[in-house]
Amino acid sequence: MSDGTGHGARPPASAIEARGLGRKYRRGWALRDCSFRLPAGRICGLVGPNGAGKTTLMGMAAGLLEPSTGSIRVFGAGPGSPEADHRVSFLSQEKPLFRRFTVAETLRLGRELNPHWDQRAAEDIVRAGGIPLHARTGTLSGGQRTRVAFALAFGKRPGLLMLDEPMSDLDPLVRRELMGTLLAEATEHGTTVLMSSHMLTELEEVCDYLLVVAAGGLRLAGEVDELLSAHTLVTGVGTGGALPPELARHTVVESRTVGRQISALVRPHGPVQGAWQTAEPNMEELLLAYLRTPGAPPMISPDSRLDDPGSDPHHLRRTAA
Repeated sequence: MSDGTGHGARPPASAIEARGLGRKYRRGWALRDCSFRLPAGRICGLVGPNGAGKTTLMGMAAGLLEPSTGSIRVFGAGPGSPEADHRVSFLSQEKPLFRRFTVAETLRLGRELNPHWDQRAAEDIVRAGGIPLHARTGTLSGGQRTRVAFALAFGKRPGLLMLDEPMSDLDPLVRRELMGTLLAEATEHGTTVLMSSHMLTELEEVCDYLLVVAAGGLRLAGEVDELLSAHTLVTGVGTGGALPPELARHTVVESRTVGRQISALVRPHGPVQGAWQTAEPNMEELLLAYLRTPGAPPMISPDSRLDDPGSDPHHLRRTAA
């Protein structure tokens, strides 16, 4: 099994472990008391409203920001250490490149700085976009610069690839192509991917894991299938706009009333009684409910927890098949 760096050792159980993690700016806390683990080998969507702390979390994992409280480890090492640096690629929204460098010089810089550099993979990504290697990065379009930045990130052959809104300036065809490259690379090399994006439909197509941050904290974490199966969409007719007693016995993430019809996303505690229509939500419905209701009780799956899952009433319990 690959360790994400081109070597054959078995990867650690966790790509990221955060304990009581927090970061405070002058305006207030961006993240506070965040504890979770991201298992290695996952393609994880990092979701939250603007200002929720997604970029801050990635910055701390990359060693670019210091936590104000708590700690974070990457493959068991401290962010910014040589052990972590060789295994982490972070592609920020700005995608900084030296504008006077040619594309070939940019890739050479990647090769000189990274011991596990894959020149062929980097050049293939660039050439797929028809970008001349002799072109200076400052003369490229925004989409072309994004492709070169992707080539740098992939060429490093990281164990953890973090992408912060990576494709916002790309057209749909190029986004789909690079997303396919991302999936193929992650599958072949066992790379852990942490990807922040507001494009929920694209996350649904590629992610098998979720981290949702809102109101400064972690609201949802775990395998996509496990989280979806733990929730139920309920619709039916209510009276007086109040939450019906048949739903009040369950954990209600969000409820909405239009006329006499009530729709709710719940975490059921047993069967939903009464004349209600029920269905399992899709990822977009799940995420939108948590984003619209940041005060909903959090749900952290056992795979995402660092402590005893029985200590938290909001953890996701596995059920026997």
